[in-house]
Amino acid sequence: MTTAIADSPAFAELHALFAERIAVLDGAMGSVVQGYKLEEADFRGERFADYAHDLQGNNDLLSLTRPDIIEEIHARYFAAGADIVETNTFSGTTIAQADYKLEAIVDDLNAAAVACARRAADAAEAAAPGRRCFVAGAIGPLNRTLSMSPDVNRPDYRAVTWEQVVTAYTQQIRALVAAGVDALLIETIFDTLNSKAAIFAAQTVFEETGTRLPIMISVTITDASGRTLSGQTIAAFYNSIRHAKPFSVGINCALGAKEMRPYLEELASIAECYVTCYPNAGLPNAFGGYDESPAHMGEDLGSFATDGFVNLVGGCCGSTPDHIQAIAEAVKGLPPRPVPARRTTMQLSGLEPLVVA
Repeated sequence: MTTAIADSPAFAELHALFAERIAVLDGAMGSVVQGYKLEEADFRGERFADYAHDLQGNNDLLSLTRPDIIEEIHARYFAAGADIVETNTFSGTTIAQADYKLEAIVDDLNAAAVACARRAADAAEAAAPGRRCFVAGAIGPLNRTLSMSPDVNRPDYRAVTWEQVVTAYTQQIRALVAAGVDALLIETIFDTLNSKAAIFAAQTVFEETGTRLPIMISVTITDASGRTLSGQTIAAFYNSIRHAKPFSVGINCALGAKEMRPYLEELASIAECYVTCYPNAGLPNAFGGYDESPAHMGEDLGSFATDGFVNLVGGCCGSTPDHIQAIAEAVKGLPPRPVPARRTTMQLSGLEPLVVA
């Protein structure tokens, strides 16, 4: 007998927000962390003071060792106008944390990250009675892929199995849900099969708990080819994850807003759910930095809103609270994209979409 699964209260609250106006997501975590000029000792804290492995660069770990900084960053984004902040858990799986030999702390890491974001959300709500601030559990793409071999001489080889990816994502999602996130954001997807494993893991946790959270999905178009790293067009990708009936689908990272426009326009024309967009602050420069100003980024995303492409906007790599403030001001008062009725045609996908009339 299948257990009934109820929608969480956040479903209705988020639907109300998205129906009222264009919602605003936060910006990058890493770009802002860099501004704090942290050193190895900050990443170690007391708990990992004598740890044998170097830990600097593991930004997720800061939720445990410098929670004051992570909470402050979330607070800065809420102050800039964000409705939703992402937890500092982009690499919060055993597979990703294996690079630092920290697989054993994944549950603690995710719980601490949610706590940081929730404290900031509670404080922002207290400062503006009637305001609702949301916390989305960030689920990154992993550093291993199911669709591609890391060895050009062994195209059949995979560094990870479906079962391993599902297990890692299930553990992370259990921890995020138990800690109290409002939604799950499966983001920066470059391998569709990895994202399908994350979706499967989320649905498994929903069945365990009896409560379904909104699933937000965001893919990365890697270059001017208009395809993901695993080769799919934006329409083929949407068809691949459409069965999950996501709360939203969108594009983030890799490209700046100008380069993202044609793919976002295509997605907005076919998606039967809310559409999201949070690009990088321009393309990386020769030093790996991002030069797009808040004003220019706000102008670009404002044009997406004016053209009816989006329901939520924000920033990815290189974006800061200043960028988010400019974006929030640019879309203020503009109507959100209407969500079309769900189509009944058969929609399939390989690297290209196939619609069977």
